[in-house]
Amino acid sequence: MTRKRSSRSATPRRSRQGGKLRVIGGEFRRRQLPVPERPGLRPTPDRVRETLFNWLGQTLDGKRVLDAFAGTGALGIEALSRGAARVEFIEHDAKAAAQLRDNLATLKTDGGRVTCGEVGAFLAASPATDTFDLVLLDPPFHQGLVASCCAALEDGGWLSPRALIYVEAESSGLPAVPDSWELYRETRAGDTTARLYRRGDG
Repeated sequence: MTRKRSSRSATPRRSRQGGKLRVIGGEFRRRQLPVPERPGLRPTPDRVRETLFNWLGQTLDGKRVLDAFAGTGALGIEALSRGAARVEFIEHDAKAAAQLRDNLATLKTDGGRVTCGEVGAFLAASPATDTFDLVLLDPPFHQGLVASCCAALEDGGWLSPRALIYVEAESSGLPAVPDSWELYRETRAGDTTARLYRRGDG
């Protein structure tokens, strides 16, 4: 997940230059992986990942996952560690994408695939190349990306019938999501609200 707070709020957070990503659960638990030196890029905090995977359940056996705006890939790697069959990582920054590929190779997992490019372009592919059981969506704040990405996921046929969609967005307004999505879990921390939606039959 990309954590680019300098573009999301008036008070930028310190970058973790040359830091480490620690996997907190599953097969790769306690493994530490390098984080590239990119402005504003840092792993999703442990407590955020713990909350999300408590919501999801600790195992994701056989699930197909899309980690959009992947950044360090912290959430997608955590999903692989907890049994996801495949994770598609989308990251526009070439250096971050290259480090993510290296980290997947270090873990000796063939379940992850990294695409270097824009999420919007990926979702605009027609027809959809696959469906996902879980989508991790954390776009930069204040750029109006949530609603368009959610609509593209639904309208483009990217979601399995009962898919779960995790959305992080600014707390200043509830993002528009498709009518068939049901709010399942929600938490707020500072200027950020995290929501987990479940796709319904509507």
